[in-house]
Amino acid sequence: QALRAAHANRIIHRDIKPQNIMISEDDDIKVTDFGIAKISTSSTITYTSSILGTVHYISPEQAKGKFIDEKSDLYSLGIVKYEMATGNVPFDGENAVAIAIRHIQDPLIPPIDLNPSLSPGLNQIIVKTLQKDTSLRYANATELLNDLKKYKSLQIRSEQSLDQTTILKPVEVEA
Repeated sequence: QALRAAHANRIIHRDIKPQNIMISEDDDIKVTDFGIAKISTSSTITYTSSILGTVHYISPEQAKGKFIDEKSDLYSLGIVKYEMATGNVPFDGENAVAIAIRHIQDPLIPPIDLNPSLSPGLNQIIVKTLQKDTSLRYANATELLNDLKKYKSLQIRSEQSLDQTTILKPVEVEA
């Protein structure tokens, strides 16, 4: 809900991580530290020589220094959810560059593979938030919240069986 409110005001947090999520004594959840947040517009694309954010929680597009939007924050929240479900972040490495490359290139191990007691609906939500292709992620925080409210009844969707013949476009890999 905090991200939905921020995004409604065109604010992209850019550093969602457990240390920036606080739970009050009344069990209210707050997102903190908007220190590197940016106002987002459809024409805002910033290319710089430095990338801001915590490497274990940055989105692939953030790691590439590309345009980021609310889907980038949702990816970072997906990393937090993955860590809550499994006890580990999905991409780790010996240094920041190695971790960033893993966000960009490595396939995701579904959290349910590491925690078989995880609800299939929650697994599906986490996997969707962690899609490398932004068009396959949740469009916005409201869409994510709607699925979270009904996670127990979510059906595992597969558009096509993996044993069917499929025509794929060539995959481009950056060197």
